[in-house]
Amino acid sequence: MSASKKLINKKYIFVGIKSIFWFSMGACIGLFFFISFAYIIFQNIYKGVIYPGVMVNGVNFDGKKEKDVREFFVKKNAVFTDTTFVFKSFEQTVTVSAKELDLGYNAALLAQQAYTIGRGTNVISNISLIFQAYFNGINLSPSYAHSESKLEIALAIIKKQIHKDPVDALFQFQNGRVTVFRTSENGQELDLKTLTNDLSSKTPAIAMSQIPQTMVIAVPILTIEPVITTDKANTLGIKELIGSGTSLFKGSIQNRIYNITLASTRLNGILVAPNEEFSFDKALGDVSAFTGYQQAYIIQNGRTILGDGGGVCQVSTTFFRALLNAGLPIIERNAHAYRVGYYEQDSPPGFDATVYVPSVDLKFKNDTGNHILIQTEIDPVFQRLTFSLYGTKDGRQVSISKPVITNQTPAPAPLYQDDPTLPKGTVKQVDFAAAGANVYFTRTVVKNGKTIISDKFVSNFKPWQAVYLRGTKE
Repeated sequence: MSASKKLINKKYIFVGIKSIFWFSMGACIGLFFFISFAYIIFQNIYKGVIYPGVMVNGVNFDGKKEKDVREFFVKKNAVFTDTTFVFKSFEQTVTVSAKELDLGYNAALLAQQAYTIGRGTNVISNISLIFQAYFNGINLSPSYAHSESKLEIALAIIKKQIHKDPVDALFQFQNGRVTVFRTSENGQELDLKTLTNDLSSKTPAIAMSQIPQTMVIAVPILTIEPVITTDKANTLGIKELIGSGTSLFKGSIQNRIYNITLASTRLNGILVAPNEEFSFDKALGDVSAFTGYQQAYIIQNGRTILGDGGGVCQVSTTFFRALLNAGLPIIERNAHAYRVGYYEQDSPPGFDATVYVPSVDLKFKNDTGNHILIQTEIDPVFQRLTFSLYGTKDGRQVSISKPVITNQTPAPAPLYQDDPTLPKGTVKQVDFAAAGANVYFTRTVVKNGKTIISDKFVSNFKPWQAVYLRGTKE
């Protein structure tokens, strides 16, 4: 083929392509105008009403007005009227009807959603939605609502009961002693967001039911962390309670209560370092009138007599119980000579420890790997002493057996002694009867599946004689 013929063929091909292009452009423009014209006519036909194929919860609202949809679901809300909700928290229960909460279909929203299908700002999107609804249908899921303000009012009593402000930790350390200590505490409040979600999740089941229902909902609680936790307040590993002990001193004379308070105060705030062996006597110091103690009954030389610091053994006994419960190794402990009634007011016999500064002591070793803080508390109303030991828990588990009591013997007959310093006819009791017994209990401390402490505490209580003085002075 010659060059001139090739050139002619190319010219015809170009003209053909050009013709097809302009024809296609014309067809597209024509189609565009046709669709636009049809869209405008369609809009005019369905002006003010819902487009064909638009459904809400399976109900077709083709040609209905927005108010028709709203009224339909307002009537449907009758199914919710007699349903009740029981909100439970601790010992408080609040019962509220769905009607009181304005709970039901969100009629206004559903009507608006149905009507606005195909009526957005984007024309292409509108046309697409209209075609989709017309040929395949568009089904909107139901929407529900309730009054948040009415829900809060209904739960006001529970909200008040639950609310608790968080407490920041306090820790002040001066001259080797903690002068101010307070552990942090989490606050809490009603978790309204979670509660609303729980309420919403139960609403579809109510809508589907044909009979009134009672829905029980546990009120969720939201924990509020303090700004300063106990961990942040100090770097000594003092962050939680690792053990405590209590004892009662009901019936004590005023001097004895004074001594108990004084001795426990002097132990309050003491820090025991890791691996340190703690001596109760050393920490307490001198017990005498010179250091502020008053006279109360003590055991000395086989007799119960008035002496400086009577009641200090109440403190050592309580501390001993805290050590037991904390699972700490006890290096030295001594039982009383006879059973003391104070120590059995809230405990079986044998859970006592006597001290007599400086010879009879109570000792333990801090093997926790962190500091231990000693805190004491006196409750004057219940006449109760409490020792609390704070540190870091290391997973040890404590098991204490019940005491075994053997060889019980009654108290001897009372002894009456003449006293020329008392007026004749006067009788004064100076010692008190107590039955004798041998008592022991065991303790096992396990950590990581291994027994780290296994000990036995023995108390040999002598039978104790009541002693009375008879006045002979004329």
